[in-house]
Amino acid sequence: MAGRTARADKVSATREAILDAAERLFAEHGVYAVSNRQVSEAAGQGNNAAVGYHFGTKADLVRAIARRHAVLIEDARVRALAATGDSTDVRDWVDCLVRPVTEHLAGLGSPTWYARFCAQVLTDPVLHGIVVEESLSSPSLRQAVDELNRRLPELPADVRAERGLMARALILHTCAERERALAEGTPTPRATWSEAASGMADAIVGLWLAPVTRAG
Repeated sequence: MAGRTARADKVSATREAILDAAERLFAEHGVYAVSNRQVSEAAGQGNNAAVGYHFGTKADLVRAIARRHAVLIEDARVRALAATGDSTDVRDWVDCLVRPVTEHLAGLGSPTWYARFCAQVLTDPVLHGIVVEESLSSPSLRQAVDELNRRLPELPADVRAERGLMARALILHTCAERERALAEGTPTPRATWSEAASGMADAIVGLWLAPVTRAG
């Protein structure tokens, strides 16, 4: 039993080391610019086939990275929803979209690579669906979006969909740019992740409440 537990612990540690290395390398260089061999070496694995052995394809590795963060963000958003209750304020529901992500990034310490990893993956037509699928599988995210939409009944469905895409891009790329600046030691517009969340929420509330112009 002890030997089996030790082996399981070793496998778990190896997987975590591979995920950490892959996330960093993918964030800094792009997914397809990084080989499995480079990931294995960065993870301290002498066996260059370690990535394939533990995760399978590169797409499987990307999914594993996305999923381990999604679990923690899900927990944070569940807490945010509970605190929001049945608020009628659009800002409260926007906060439920933004703050779980920024709180997660703040909790990782510095530097972090997750936001830049997501930004890299979402530009790839093959891997894009993985991160989107992981996001859409989140019950708390679906609830937050549904509650936000309930507070904006006058918005047509196509406009809601369009602004949802805009809001997601704003959160993702603003977080990625802040993450990059923190890693490089360059100044950022906001001192903390919490303040950055406030700035993003301000902008997204404006986005959702903006007038709708129809062609013709």
